[in-house]
Formats: sequence, structure tokens, C-alpha cells
Amino acid sequence: MKAGLMMTLLRCTGLLAACLWAAQVMAQSTASVRLVVPFATGGPTDIAARVMAPLLAEALGRPVIVDNKAGATGAIGADIVARSAPDGNTVLFGTSSIMAANPALMPKLPFDPVRDFVPIGQVAAIENILVVHPSVPVQNVQEFIRYAKDRPGKLFYGSSGSGSTYHLGAELFASQTQTQLTHVPYKGQGPAAQDLLAGHLQLMFDAFNSAVPNIKAGRVKALGIASAKRHPELPDLPTISEQGVPGYVTTIWLALFLPAKTPKPVVDAWHQATQGILQKPEVRERFSKLGMQAVSTSPQELEALLQQELAQWRRVVRDANIKPE
Repeated sequence: MKAGLMMTLLRCTGLLAACLWAAQVMAQSTASVRLVVPFATGGPTDIAARVMAPLLAEALGRPVIVDNKAGATGAIGADIVARSAPDGNTVLFGTSSIMAANPALMPKLPFDPVRDFVPIGQVAAIENILVVHPSVPVQNVQEFIRYAKDRPGKLFYGSSGSGSTYHLGAELFASQTQTQLTHVPYKGQGPAAQDLLAGHLQLMFDAFNSAVPNIKAGRVKALGIASAKRHPELPDLPTISEQGVPGYVTTIWLALFLPAKTPKPVVDAWHQATQGILQKPEVRERFSKLGMQAVSTSPQELEALLQQELAQWRRVVRDANIKPE
């Protein structure tokens, strides 16, 4: 009995010490937080980080500085965080491309998305939409699948480049629907969208914010959204999954990560701070204007999502023999 009581007291003492240490670290007003964005200024990820930074500073009681470390398709910024001290002072504003797609495509990256990071939680999602040129005589996903099967390799789709999430998402769709689509890589999603509008391409998977204006103007036809559920701004557009391609989801996500070995109380403090921020109407509205939805998940949910997508993209890269540019 005495031994059991002693062990319980030791565990409680250790937990209390960890919590007090975490609270002390998180309350250090002189220590600024680096919110590392692995992209240049002005993009959706950077703007989202800058929306959250002052609110995080208020919640944590410390200055939060957005630090743009662009280069190597996000690997430079991610590696900086992976090598940082696990004290809660350096955080990665990561994306699905950096943490899931790129590691599947480039196994020799300087960091490992699972081994070198601790998830805090997802903060936003950007849905992709399957759109086709108006000349393609289909109105939904099932009609498109039949149309594509009658023309193997003769339908062309564009993406922002070989190995991009748009490219991988299209290859996943082709695999799950047993169709043959021909990829045309571009130097950016914008030029690909322009060629779709011009009729040089028949289809593409485009990000919500860039696709919606063309959909509403009738310049392209939307066949389905590549998310788990319908989007509130396009409630009449079915998901691809509910149109006979079960489980097809290629949503781009944004999430926060700490360096590996960051103590759980510090991770919990960060997660709690982000929870309140993501519920604020002004944050949700600002994200919506960027073409993304605020999404709040637990560290465990983000870890499961990361593992699932790593396995999915590795399989797609292997089966389609995709090489990085």
C-alpha cells in the first residue's frame, strides 16, 4: 500500500512540476515566439499566420513574430523548426504539401514530418474543386468518369507543377476511378487555370478561392468538391465522394507544429490558445475571404490525418511513378 501511494505521489509531483514548468515557459513575457511560415509574404498561408499572430500573442501573453523562411518548397522553414529547441518558442505554420505531399515525393528531405514534430492542431482547410471546360459535355462526376473512360489519355488536366498537391490529387482520382488522364505541368496554378479557360485543357483540380469566380461566371463547370462534406458557400455542389468515388478527399490543410520532444503541457497550452482564436467570428470571416475555412482539431486528430495522407501520397507517387521537378 505504502509503495503504491509513494508511486502515485511521485507521478502527481512529476505532473505538477511539468505543468508549472510549462506555465512558466509560456508566461515568459520577454521571450518572443517565432511563427515560422515556410513561404514568402503575401500568400494565403502567410496572411492566415498574420491574422492569428496578434491573437496568439494576446492568448499567450508574449510577442508572436511571423518569420517567413521560404525556399525548397517549404523544406527550409520546416527544417528550422525541426532543429529548434523544444521550448514552445518556435512554431511551424505548416501545410499538407510540406508535411505530407513533399515527404512522399522527396524521401531525402532534411526533416521527418512524424519524427521531428509534435502536432498542435489543424487551423484551416482549402477545398479543391474538380472543374471542366464548358465544352466538355458532362454535368457531374459519374458522367465525367464515363466520358473519360471512352477517351483514355485524351483528356488533359493542368496543375501548378509535377508533384504538386493538385497533380497528386488528380492522379489519386484517376486511380480510384480507373481512368487515364494526361498531366500538363505549369509554373503555377494561375497559368494552368488560364489554359483551362482558353480550352487548351479539359479539366483541373483548382483551389476553392480561384475556382469559384470562374464557376459563378460560367467560365468553367464545377463537377464536385474534393472534401469530406459540402462547402457552405456552394451547398448545391456535391462532394466527389458522394458521387460514387467513396473516400476521395484532397483538401489542402494548414496546421501548427512544434519541435519533437516539446513537453505535453506546452503543446496543450498552444492547443488551448488556438482553440479560442479559431472560434472568433472575425477570424472565420477573414479566413473565408482567403478561400479557406477555419478548422479546429486536436493534436491526435492532426497526427492521424498526417499519417493517413503520408501513406496515401506515397502510394500515389509509387503507382504513378511521379518524380519531383
